[in-house]
Amino acid sequence: MYPYGYGYYFDPTYILIIIGVIITMIASSKMNSTFRRYSRVRCHCGLTGSQAAERILNQAGIYDVSVERVSGNLTDHYDPKNKVLRLSDATYGSDSIAAIGVAAHECGHAVQHQQGYAPLKIRGAMVPAVNLGSNLSWLFILGGMNQTLLNVGILLFSLAVIFQLVTLPVEFNASSRALRILGSTGIMYEDEVGQTRKVLSAAALTYVAGAASALLSLLRLIILFGGRDND
Repeated sequence: MYPYGYGYYFDPTYILIIIGVIITMIASSKMNSTFRRYSRVRCHCGLTGSQAAERILNQAGIYDVSVERVSGNLTDHYDPKNKVLRLSDATYGSDSIAAIGVAAHECGHAVQHQQGYAPLKIRGAMVPAVNLGSNLSWLFILGGMNQTLLNVGILLFSLAVIFQLVTLPVEFNASSRALRILGSTGIMYEDEVGQTRKVLSAAALTYVAGAASALLSLLRLIILFGGRDND
């Protein structure tokens, strides 16, 4: 029997899910509002996000990474497998502080890749296992007929949580690299770097919120199923 009951009974562990959703919503709102604010502030250099990315990559001695446009809002990412830096519509052709900051952040990932940054390599190696584990975890948890299967499901789900935690230093480091590059190369003035820091800090909060939400979900699973009786 489930420890807190189902059906018409309230499951108090749902509060953990609600907290995770609230944290995620607050972080996402902060990110969107900060990006919108600084997307209206033009950078003195006059470069677009794609042009700034090309310059940063070239100055870092990276010539085998292409810069492409991708549809969507804040869908910017670096693809280490194909060595492609993809910038969203709001970043690719914009010369705003926000756009150049996000582009520089993604370049930070390319530099990490070039230099063999350990957390990035660990995160990349985890991707296949995390994808498989995320798909299988709920099958074991919801269909588990004994404690062993439930424990396997929780263990598989924990891989996604670990992935979220490993992502944090990768993202923080990429932002730090971006801010240093933007200041040292003269692409941005000092005050513009400070404004970019606000954009990247808001973006970092979304990763922290994602990790916190995943941890809360894992905690709920452990409370519900970690020591469940088979009766």
